Amino acid sequence: MQKKEYTLEIGGKTMTAEFNDWADQANGSVLLRYGNSAVLATVVMSSKESNLDYFPLSVEYEEKFYAAGAILGSRFMRREGRPSDEAVLSGRVVDRTIRPLFPKGLKRDVQVIITVLSIEEYDTDILAVNAASLAIATSNIPWNGPVSCVRIGLEESLDGARDKVSEEFILNPTYKQRQEELPPKAVMDLTVCGKDGLINMIEVGAREVSEETLNKALEKASVEIEKIQAWQQQIIKERGVEKAAFNAPADDGERLAPAYAEVVEPLLKTKDGRFDKHDINTFKSAWMGHATKQFEDITPQRLDAYFEHRMDDYVHELAIEEGKRVDGRAFDEVRPLFAQAGGLSPVIHGSGLFYRGQTHVLAVATLGGPGDAQLIDTIEFQEAKKTFMLHYNFPPFSVGETGRVGGMNRRMIGHGMLAEKSLRAVLPEKKDFPYTIRIVSECLASNGSTSMGTVCAGTLALMDAGVPIKHPVAGIAMGMMSDSKKQVYKVLTDIQGPEDHHGDMDFKVAGTSEGVNGVQMDVKVDGVPLKVLAEAFAQAKKARLQILEVITNEISTPRADISPRAPKILSTQVKVDQIGLVIGPGGKTINGIKERAGCDDITIEEDGTVFVTGKEGSADIALKEIIDLTRELSVGERFEAPVVRLMDFGAFVKLTPNQDGLVHVSEVAPFRIGKISDAVEIGEVVPVIIKEIDEKGRYNLSIKAADPEWAARKGLTPSVGGDEHHGGRHHKERQGGERRRI
Repeated sequence: MQKKEYTLEIGGKTMTAEFNDWADQANGSVLLRYGNSAVLATVVMSSKESNLDYFPLSVEYEEKFYAAGAILGSRFMRREGRPSDEAVLSGRVVDRTIRPLFPKGLKRDVQVIITVLSIEEYDTDILAVNAASLAIATSNIPWNGPVSCVRIGLEESLDGARDKVSEEFILNPTYKQRQEELPPKAVMDLTVCGKDGLINMIEVGAREVSEETLNKALEKASVEIEKIQAWQQQIIKERGVEKAAFNAPADDGERLAPAYAEVVEPLLKTKDGRFDKHDINTFKSAWMGHATKQFEDITPQRLDAYFEHRMDDYVHELAIEEGKRVDGRAFDEVRPLFAQAGGLSPVIHGSGLFYRGQTHVLAVATLGGPGDAQLIDTIEFQEAKKTFMLHYNFPPFSVGETGRVGGMNRRMIGHGMLAEKSLRAVLPEKKDFPYTIRIVSECLASNGSTSMGTVCAGTLALMDAGVPIKHPVAGIAMGMMSDSKKQVYKVLTDIQGPEDHHGDMDFKVAGTSEGVNGVQMDVKVDGVPLKVLAEAFAQAKKARLQILEVITNEISTPRADISPRAPKILSTQVKVDQIGLVIGPGGKTINGIKERAGCDDITIEEDGTVFVTGKEGSADIALKEIIDLTRELSVGERFEAPVVRLMDFGAFVKLTPNQDGLVHVSEVAPFRIGKISDAVEIGEVVPVIIKEIDEKGRYNLSIKAADPEWAARKGLTPSVGGDEHHGGRHHKERQGGERRRI
C-alpha cells in the first residue's frame, strides 16, 4: 500500500488528507480525517460524452452504520438501503458547492461518491465538501477548484456580572456544541463554502439571529476558508495531474443569430420586455420549431442551448444595462400577497393558504401525541425522536406539466428541510406544548421559491392550529444578476421563474421580525462577494417584514385553543422509581388504564413525565387513574372509598388503585359496636380519614373522625356485652397478620 499524508490545523483540530491506492481505479480519491471522523471521497468521469442537454453530475453520500460502531436498527433488514434524509441533505451540500465550478458545456458523466468511514464528534458533511474538492482537483477532471468549507456555530451565554448576553463564534463545532439547549445555548449552525474571497454555498439554521451577526459569521468563515484553500493549493501543486482536454461546444452563434432575431426578438417586443416562464416556453417552442427545420445539421440540444444562452444574456442585460426586471417590477418589489388562515375544513387541525404572485402554497398542520413522534435511526442520531416534521410536496401540475406522482426526490427533501428548520426555531418548548406536530405543504402553483412560500403557509397553519409559536415566520428568495467583467451586479427581491433560471444566485432567507431562522444559497457563478450578501440580507429583511405584515393582518396571534378535533394532552410527574409501577409487568397496568379510559396513548419519559393523549374526556379519565395510582398519601387526608375486605377486627378500604387502609372496628363509631359486618359491607362507600401511617407505611383509617354522625345516620346502636372486637387480640392479629397492598 502506498500513501502520503498532508495536515492542517483548523479550529483547534488537525485535518489530515491521506492519498493512498485504495481506490486506484477512480480518477481521483482522498481519505480525509478530522478528529475521529473520516470520509473517503472518490470521483470518476466517463470516457464518452452523453447526449443529454445538461451536465450529468451525480453526488452520492453513503452512510454506513459501522462508521458509528453500530449495527443498523431495522429488525428485518440489517444493511443500509435508501439514503436517509440526512444523507441526502449532506449530498446536496456537496453538489451545490462543486457544480458551478465545472466548465459550462461539459457533457461527460461525473460521479462523486462520499463514503463515511467513521463519525464521532464532528459532522462529516464539512469533510465531504473538502474531500470532494481535493479528489476532483487532484484528478484529471476539468474543474475550476478547489473550494473549501467550514461550519460556524454561535453560542449565547448570560454574563451574570453585567447582566448581558454574550455571543461567541465556534469554528467547526461538535455535535454537542450544536445541540446544546442549556446555557451556553447554541443559536446558530452555519455551513459556508467558498473560494478566492467569494461565497458559493450557504446553509443556516438559527434562532432569530440578526443579519449583522450573520454577516460577521460569514466574514469569519471566509478567513478560515482561505486557510483551507491555501492548504489545498499546496497539495494540488504537488499531486495534481494534467487535466483532460475539454472542448467547449461549437459556437453556432454567427449562423443562428439572424434566425433568432427573426423569430424570438419580435416576440420579446410584443411583451414590451415583460414576460414570465410561460412566455419563455412560448418563445422556445417558436424558436425550436423554426430552427430545427432551417438548421438540420445542428442537433436539437445545441439549438436549445443557444436559446438558453441568448435568453440568459437578455435577462442580464435588461437588469444591468437598463435597470429593469422581466416582469417590470422594481428590484426590491415583492409580488402581490395573499394569506388565509383556516377555513379549509373543520376536520383538519390547522391550515394556511399563501400566495406570492404565481406561487401558491397550501400548508396543513396536524397535532398528535408524544407517541406519534418519528423515531430517527441514523449514524448521527441513533434512536432519537422527532416531534416536528414538515413534508413538502411538489406535484407536476404546480408547473403546468404531467409527470410522476408520489415519492420523494432530493429537491423535495432539501426544500422541506429548509422550511422545517425555519419554523422549528419558533416552536414552544415540549413542557409547554407536548404535541407532535406535522405540517404537509402542497405546492399548488409554482413560479419562484415554493420553499419560502411553504414557510409562510406553514406559519399560518401553525397559528390556525393553536400552536403557541414565539413569532410568525416568513421567507423570501433573493437573486442576483452580475457582470464579472464590469464588476457590477443587481440584487433582486422575490425572484420568479426566469430570474431563478437565468440568474446567478438563489438566496433564500426566512425569519421573524426579530431575526433570521434559515438561509440557503446556491449560485451559478464561481461565488458571490460578501458585500453582495450583506446587501441581499438587508433587502430580504425589508421584504420579510412586508410579508409578515400581511400574515399578521390575517391572524395576529395563534388561536387561543386547539381544534376540538385534535387530541387533548394532559401530563403529570411521577417519581422515577414509580415508572415501573405505572407500566406494570409486561405493560399490563398501563395497557389496562388505556383500555378502561379509551385514550389514544400514554407516554412516559425517562424523568418520570407522563403524557396522556386522548379525545372526548378519555385523557382526563386516564390521568386521574395514574395520579391515584402513584399518589403518596398523608395523615389527615379524607376519602370517600369502597370497602374491599372484611376481617374480624375491621374493614379494609381502597384509598387508591394501589393502596388500601384499615378501619379498625373501634374507629367506626363513637360508641362500641358489635361485629364489623354489622356496620359495613363489601362494596359500600364510606367516609374515612387517614389517622395514622405506621412505621411500615400502613394506613390506619377512621370513619368516626371523618364523619362523627355517620354511624347515627346509618342507624347503628351501641352493642351490649363483651368488647372483644375492641380488645387487643384482633388488633394484634391485624398488626402482625397479612396486609394486602395492591
